[in-house]
Amino acid sequence: MKTIAFFNNKGGVGKTSLVYHLAWMYADLGIKVVAADLDPQANLTSMFLDEDRLEELWPDNEHPESILGIIKPILKGTGDIAKPHVENIEDNIGLIVGDLGLSIFEDKLSEAWPRCHDGDESAFRIISAFFRMLVEAAKIRQADLALIDVGPNLGAINRAAIIASQYVAIPLAPDLFSLQGLKNLGPTLRRWRTQWKERLKKNPDQDLILPEGSMTPAGYVIMQHAMRMDRPVIAYERWMSRIPDVYNKSVRGKDEKEVPPVKKDPHCMFMLKHYRSLMPMAMEARKPIFSLQPADGAIGAHAKAVLDCYQDFKTLAIEIADRCKIALPS
Repeated sequence: MKTIAFFNNKGGVGKTSLVYHLAWMYADLGIKVVAADLDPQANLTSMFLDEDRLEELWPDNEHPESILGIIKPILKGTGDIAKPHVENIEDNIGLIVGDLGLSIFEDKLSEAWPRCHDGDESAFRIISAFFRMLVEAAKIRQADLALIDVGPNLGAINRAAIIASQYVAIPLAPDLFSLQGLKNLGPTLRRWRTQWKERLKKNPDQDLILPEGSMTPAGYVIMQHAMRMDRPVIAYERWMSRIPDVYNKSVRGKDEKEVPPVKKDPHCMFMLKHYRSLMPMAMEARKPIFSLQPADGAIGAHAKAVLDCYQDFKTLAIEIADRCKIALPS
């Protein structure tokens, strides 16, 4: 199984929508996917499921069928992770349901991190809980791929989620805030990778399945916004032109005198259109944009945009598969 986290220190760049659409696209391409909502805001979950189903999964009892139910024994100090509930979305998509209560795991993860240095087995079990949950979920669904959605911060929950990832894909918007987030994200990824490698050497239980923590940057995806009258094209071009250099320095740790422009940058996986006018339609139909039908309102120019969207996401999914060594069915 391959694990890919989609991560940016800046929110509002379309990260969750990207994960949602890629899950559907990989399913369409014949890949069995587990989508894991490890963002305490649970926005990915709300894209997949309606409120009636969420109410059933988030009951007021001790055993919610969400990420919180999986880590509940660890939170209570009564055991290890529980068998994960993987919500069936369709034949090739299973969902690890998010939960707003996941935020209470932050302190537990923060406290366990330094104890790994002491060879504390319980600390390793806490830090690796997400990874081992993904492994079990993949077995349940016979999945080849896990796509992980995380929140826009550099806290302990995200650290554990990123450590569980073999690859990290970075969605970016062509603006100042996204670039600043990238400057924070790059050094943090390298630091987490180094620190986890040091801790792995002190694992007291060699039978405990732990992530390698490779967190290999797969590249970045530019999520293009619609142009506004108060933000001329030149402003977007300005920020766009700076992305390759900032990515090179911050994420790759390379300070090269010359870097190629975005359109020729080998680390740019794709430049996605915004498709903003179709998003409300897709949310109402509870399906990805590229699956909209005339009955959903996708007629005329919208029908053409749906076809374009499908091709865009297919191209991106194949590019990510190539970079992350995911074998696509022939």
